[in-house]
Amino acid sequence: MQKNTKKILEKFYTQYNKREFVHPDPLEFLFFYRDVKDREIVGLIASSLAYGRVEQILKSVHRVVQMLSPTPYEFLLNSTFESLCEIFKGFRHRFADGCQLSSLLFGAKKAITKFGSLNRCFTHTLSPDDSKIVHAMTFFCNELNSYRVKPGHLVALPQKGSACKRMNLFLRWMVRRDDVDPGGWEGVSRSKLIIPLDIHMYRIGLRLGFTVRKQMDMQTALEITDGFKQFVPHDPVKYDFSLTRFGIRKDMSSDDFVRYFT
Repeated sequence: MQKNTKKILEKFYTQYNKREFVHPDPLEFLFFYRDVKDREIVGLIASSLAYGRVEQILKSVHRVVQMLSPTPYEFLLNSTFESLCEIFKGFRHRFADGCQLSSLLFGAKKAITKFGSLNRCFTHTLSPDDSKIVHAMTFFCNELNSYRVKPGHLVALPQKGSACKRMNLFLRWMVRRDDVDPGGWEGVSRSKLIIPLDIHMYRIGLRLGFTVRKQMDMQTALEITDGFKQFVPHDPVKYDFSLTRFGIRKDMSSDDFVRYFT
């Protein structure tokens, strides 16, 4: 079973892990930024708003990124919380309003000012002995959440048991580098990444027998990640993009995935 599963997973990766299958995915916004200092900010925005209908996600991310152009890094360094609130007054993406978005952006600015970049903020507490990135992620999320006005659900907190799907998605984008993930971060091993757990990946994890848990929380994300580690110990989130195409693209049905494992 394991040998056959690895063969199928590799087939999906070879077939679908290509730029042509990215749209519609907020990941596409990162491709426009060659400078990692800009890319990591755009990645944080795109991943934080990656919930709800994909059409609305793309619309919201495009609106925010446009306001920060041409260089989000320089824009943030020259912004105050008050100026951000004024710029994004009236913004809304489902449950998030302009104040929460401004808090996220200002938290990113504070982290960049304090550590030099979001990358350095994340690796500040990352130890070579850590088998996963949970500890470093907790520190990073707390730094983004350190301003008196909080970004709310835009920054999930690992210490509360959240699977932190959107943060793990951001980390996949920034740490991995292949035909889809642009990468750019240093000092973080892809072997420590955690699966961005959404309903599609949860069902896949159940189908592959990686978990039997009913909660979509951090523990379940870790179990599914360990399941994929059986096949790619050095890169457990390798198949995330190709497998989640079945839940994102209208021309790909989850039935197309299930039939391979029945």
